[in-house]
Amino acid sequence: MQMNRADMADLIYFCAIARHQSFSRAAIELGVSASALSHALKGFEARLGVRLLNRTTKSVTLTEAGKTLAQTVQSPIETIDSALEKLNLFRDTPAGRIRLNVAVEASTLLLAPILPDFVDLYPDVELDIVATNRIVDMTEEGFDAGIRYGGTIPEDMIAQRLSADIRWVVAGSPEYLDRFGTPLHPNDLDKHRCVSNRLGDNRIYRWEFDRGDESLAIKVPPLITVDQAETGLVAVLKGVGLMYYPEPLIAKYVKEGSLRLVLTDWASMGSGFHIYYSSRRQLPTGLRLLIDLIRKIQPLGL
Repeated sequence: MQMNRADMADLIYFCAIARHQSFSRAAIELGVSASALSHALKGFEARLGVRLLNRTTKSVTLTEAGKTLAQTVQSPIETIDSALEKLNLFRDTPAGRIRLNVAVEASTLLLAPILPDFVDLYPDVELDIVATNRIVDMTEEGFDAGIRYGGTIPEDMIAQRLSADIRWVVAGSPEYLDRFGTPLHPNDLDKHRCVSNRLGDNRIYRWEFDRGDESLAIKVPPLITVDQAETGLVAVLKGVGLMYYPEPLIAKYVKEGSLRLVLTDWASMGSGFHIYYSSRRQLPTGLRLLIDLIRKIQPLGL
């Protein structure tokens, strides 16, 4: 059968659905509604006279015909995507859409400070930023890149450092410290009210401390557990307890006196933020420009 323009568009839709095995995630990647995607695929299957997808209310899977088509066309579609991306080299202003999956602290400390300059320099590049500490399969969920602390990046990804290493500190409000006292050793935290940190893989983080040759990992009493430091910060500012932070996140509150650092002689250094992306795809122009700008401005040093 001869391919028409609608078939080409529907092939791109089909490849995204096949990759995600989800209409909703494919729709996010493509920038269309899930209902429009479903309607387009039904029309595509009708024109082909072959069912490509098995649909239920909970899942989308490929039929044998769908698997054959996906295996055959995925590589040529990626080649076309790459060729179109290369056209950015010939544009006066780069264009395109970049989807980023970013640790919450990275969105606040690393991306937010450079966004005004990026928008002014590259107004035709659309940034779609999902800020979450939940660990996701970046490729499967349609992201071009992720930004995380260096020690949490999947091994099969290409990574570039975007910040210097980060100092981790414990802080509380003056009201809390006046009421409950100041810990002098990490083991004293067992007697304090603490806001615990939940990691992206659902583990509760043990607060890490270093002093000379001595290293400790403390499981603090779980008064409150949060998965975003910003949530805990609001509570700590109101005197709830102590919390373990990346120091740049609370620097302004320490400077103005609304938070005080404790156990500073035990403060630990952790890996800085890195951007990572699949080695199987050409780096989109917009993403390369974003990396270059962060490395130029250096919101957290480098």
